[in-house]
Amino acid sequence: MVIGNYKVQLYDPNTKGYGDYPNIGMHVEVKDPEEKVILSKLYTSEGRFTFTSHTPGEHLICLYSNSTGWFAGGQLRVHLDIQVGEHAMNYEEIASKDKLNELQLRIRQLLDQVEQITKEQNYQRYREERFRQTSESTNSRVLWWAVAQTLVLVVTGAWQMRHLKGFFEAKKLV
Repeated sequence: MVIGNYKVQLYDPNTKGYGDYPNIGMHVEVKDPEEKVILSKLYTSEGRFTFTSHTPGEHLICLYSNSTGWFAGGQLRVHLDIQVGEHAMNYEEIASKDKLNELQLRIRQLLDQVEQITKEQNYQRYREERFRQTSESTNSRVLWWAVAQTLVLVVTGAWQMRHLKGFFEAKKLV
């Protein structure tokens, strides 16, 4: 689970500072590593977005303004806070909602940590597998390149020997 909190401010040349303008909106778009859109939604100038992805890898989060021509050329400042995994959970809120005592809440936190560790291990395995595939592919390509170079050298050497033999026979040196 990923939670993002943001706040957008517009530069005001009169005050030479950034101020809050509630009519500025932000469009948030999140894409997974396979370029599939996970989240695409229009928010206000200050808000919170949440998404969960089951695909490991680098995700792309795009924030862009829905500003009209009135704001054209204006500078925007975006404050962005992203929380990932167990850090995105508010355990006090969970404890009050589910009526958990301190021990039960701690067990819930530990289970979430174990789940996060398991996800991280799976992601590392996935990355290791991809790296191994890349390494084997590179190794194979290097091998075939070396074989091709050797063949070119052997063919060139044979052609040169044949050509020189014909040259020396024509000059009657051999």
